[in-house]
Amino acid sequence: MLDALREEVLEANLELVRRGLVIYTFGNASGIDRGSGLVVIKPSGVPYEKMTPADLVITDLEGRIIEGKLRPSSDLDTHLVLYRTYLSIGGVVHTHSEAATAWAQARKEIPCLGTTHADYFHGPVPVTHPLEPAEIQNDYEENTGIAIVRRFTGGGLNPSEVPGVLVAGHGPFAWGETALEAAHNAVILEYLAKMAAATLTINPAASPISTELHDQHFFRKHGSGATYGQPDC
Repeated sequence: MLDALREEVLEANLELVRRGLVIYTFGNASGIDRGSGLVVIKPSGVPYEKMTPADLVITDLEGRIIEGKLRPSSDLDTHLVLYRTYLSIGGVVHTHSEAATAWAQARKEIPCLGTTHADYFHGPVPVTHPLEPAEIQNDYEENTGIAIVRRFTGGGLNPSEVPGVLVAGHGPFAWGETALEAAHNAVILEYLAKMAAATLTINPAASPISTELHDQHFFRKHGSGATYGQPDC
């Protein structure tokens, strides 16, 4: 089932390895086929170098396994909350990449200190509130997804304009219209986390760029008036 999506999700997972965002069996990537409502996700604890498309697990949006002999990623329920809540999301990636995870552990959002950040995120990279003990003890992975949604809803954030989040004390999640775009955004998120940390080390008083400069860079790459790149042929 879903052979093309299996291939894409495998490639998204391998991109995390190539870019140094995961080690050993850390992290996971998934993709959804909106037509069937089925999700393809990395199996739990399987080394990347041994993974094949056939190893990937297919579930429905309630987490029921439709096809696959292996257990799906332990973060499946977090992915599913995002897919059920935001129809614009077609792929989700979770890593424990070093710099972004450090910001998540510090429970600090990543401010937009320059135009590289503004090219990809329309605002700071947000951080969730810590989960309550009861949320950790019961349905932890689902509650992680709910915490992300709560942060976006409470902050009036658009997941299409802010394609990632830091889960407090845990690590980053990123998403996109496809699994490969989600992996791309996860790579960018780690890059931004490193640059922000370096900037604040050089100048602890560095402040976010102006709204005008931020909007100029974001909207020249995104939205109906985007001018970056080549027009569709």
